[in-house]
Amino acid sequence: MRSIRPSSTARRGRNARRTTSPVLAAVALASALALTATACDSGGAEAGGEASASAASEGDGKITIPDDIKDKLKEHGIDIDKWKNGAWKNWDRDDWLREADEYINPIIKGLWNPDRMRDADDPDKAVDAGDLTGDQGVTDPAPEPVDAKAVSPTYHAKVPEAGKVFFDSPEGTMVCSATVVKDPAHPGKSNLVWTAGHCVHAGKKGGWYRNIAFAPSYNDEGKPAEELQNATREEVAPYGVWWGDWAQTSDQWIEQGGETGGDGASYDFAVIHVTPEDGGNGKSLEETVGSALPVNFKAPAVTGVDSITATGYPAAPPFDGQALYQCQDKPGRLSINKADPTMYRIGCTMTGGSSGGGWVATGSDGKPALVSNTSIGPATAGWLAGPRLGGVAQGVYDSVSKKFAGR
Repeated sequence: MRSIRPSSTARRGRNARRTTSPVLAAVALASALALTATACDSGGAEAGGEASASAASEGDGKITIPDDIKDKLKEHGIDIDKWKNGAWKNWDRDDWLREADEYINPIIKGLWNPDRMRDADDPDKAVDAGDLTGDQGVTDPAPEPVDAKAVSPTYHAKVPEAGKVFFDSPEGTMVCSATVVKDPAHPGKSNLVWTAGHCVHAGKKGGWYRNIAFAPSYNDEGKPAEELQNATREEVAPYGVWWGDWAQTSDQWIEQGGETGGDGASYDFAVIHVTPEDGGNGKSLEETVGSALPVNFKAPAVTGVDSITATGYPAAPPFDGQALYQCQDKPGRLSINKADPTMYRIGCTMTGGSSGGGWVATGSDGKPALVSNTSIGPATAGWLAGPRLGGVAQGVYDSVSKKFAGR
């Protein structure tokens, strides 16, 4: 799909200055339909910024690093001063942390400035030409394209849970979409964000992305790109910038996820625990934005779901990544291989940059809940697919919630 890892022959860059841009997974149906992941966008902007740790700085300006983060840094030979001064740009394989327990993300204050956020793009990857011969015959016919509709400003008034995830990868500065979700350990005070696995981890051939941060209601007033050239940080991120002090994705994504192909797409989800860059005012993310969605890990198969609404910030043409869009459609099934669960698939013309965006359906209680996230789609756009959230997804979610339950 046009999200995270597009084909090198079908670049999804949002503007002329962009050089490369990955897309989630690229796959091809037997008809040679190329799939690419929806999410990222790479801009190569360099950024400075003053580093702080995943905790507020002390009054004298010294960096305060929680003991667990400090131990992780030391264990991997990472010097925080060198990291903040650019050592994070070292993507040598031997230094790229990839295991589930190796996530570290020291805050670098000011790194995500308006220009860097605006220029983050959707990185492209070569499209795999494989087919879906192992789909067990359960894949439904491709849906008719559904035109993505712009959400009218202010976005916060319509979809307060939606926002953008920014991060750095070897390809450059990237962006995905994401959703604020409830935390069972902290009712009404959640700091959890749901997105795609490929928005936090490169999969089987890479490791954790760096400088992962979330901006809820990005460009809340829906200003056109030209008006954002001189925008303040408050204008593009009115509810602040929240850094991921922990992230978790499925073991399947870490072990199988690919830059091309659709490998691991059925397990392409992640949960990020965030903390405010500026130390905050004591309010959680949920309290700050005023809402969080519950997650339904027992949503019925497609025959039991009448409609799904997907939300995201598509960045590849004809979109520019600055505006929020939605698609609504009745889902069908997409199977990538017989060993993995089927995925939901809907008609939608959103492109790269929308990866990780929430898919919402009305539950049996009549209330909206997150049931999936944008993962892959064809290079030509027209539809999106997202994983069905079951036991593995709930395990990831519960693990992050429990990790911060006593904090």
